[in-house]
Amino acid sequence: MTQSSASTPLSYKDAGVDIVAGDALVERIKPLAKKTMREGVLAGIGGFGALFEVPKRYKEPVLVSGTDGVGTKLKLAFEWNMHDTVGIDLVGMSVNDVLVQGAEPLFFLDYFACGKLDVDTAAAVVGGIAKGCELSGCALIGGETAEMPGMYPAGEYDLAGFCVGAVEKSKILTGADVKPGDVVLGLASAGVHSNGFSLVRKCIERAEAAGTVPATLDGKPFKQAIMEPTRLYVKNVLAALAAHPIKALAHITGGGLLENIPRVLPEGTAAHLVKGSWPQTELFAWLQQTAGIDDIEMNRTFNNGIGMVVVVDAANAEATAATLRASGETVYTVGTIAAQGDGAQVVVR
Repeated sequence: MTQSSASTPLSYKDAGVDIVAGDALVERIKPLAKKTMREGVLAGIGGFGALFEVPKRYKEPVLVSGTDGVGTKLKLAFEWNMHDTVGIDLVGMSVNDVLVQGAEPLFFLDYFACGKLDVDTAAAVVGGIAKGCELSGCALIGGETAEMPGMYPAGEYDLAGFCVGAVEKSKILTGADVKPGDVVLGLASAGVHSNGFSLVRKCIERAEAAGTVPATLDGKPFKQAIMEPTRLYVKNVLAALAAHPIKALAHITGGGLLENIPRVLPEGTAAHLVKGSWPQTELFAWLQQTAGIDDIEMNRTFNNGIGMVVVVDAANAEATAATLRASGETVYTVGTIAAQGDGAQVVVR
């Protein structure tokens, strides 16, 4: 007599979830997370919740939080099997956002979701997350790995990241004191970072169909240039904030220069940027030529070479730029603040 299929035992692994693989990943992650530990961490990876104590050097700490993902850049990571830097992108999108309000990123949590867990791939991704946290002085104290059969195609995953930072209440950057005559500094990006990749992928498809994919861009192999991770501005900008009276910061992400700078400008003011005051890299020149788009669309879709904007009083501009350059940033004076009038809040000409 044969046993019916209805009475055959089914394990969680039979259903597509491998608990052993999940446990193996946690063990791979622990030493990576340990490298990111900093003051304030009371309990990290392994518990039901991570514990963090705000450092006592803060007198009136205000918590600043941010969350983001990596977007369709992940599609190229899947296609090209390049998983080791998208974790840096994940961290960069959140810590750079928290930074613009003057906050020091304190801790980070990640969410990794897939259909079937590949421990090596997941470990490479989390390794990038840990590296990004280490470079930002931010502790990786928790996260979630979700294996959900049927939710994602084979070989694909999704990422989300969550950052909490702190700033003294008296030092929160709001941009409220930005005024006409102030100087706009631009900090160079590392590349496309993690925005505009739906268009980037269309450009790649067009170039592949035409057989015109370049071997290199800006001295790097094509794929590396495209996948170059988001620049982490945290440590260098925090040092500049400690030394100079910076008025506002803007992280140039989705919406580019045209839509992110207005987020930190008072009503009635505008940023007048000077075209050509920062160089267009081979990467962005290739994207613009391949897509066949004008300068306005470039500045609204991509960071176009400027990943962070710093607004300072004209009297402090040179000293602030010098501090940032000394710490390793590439800094350009890209424009000034003016009265808005009837025009847009960001003008590039």
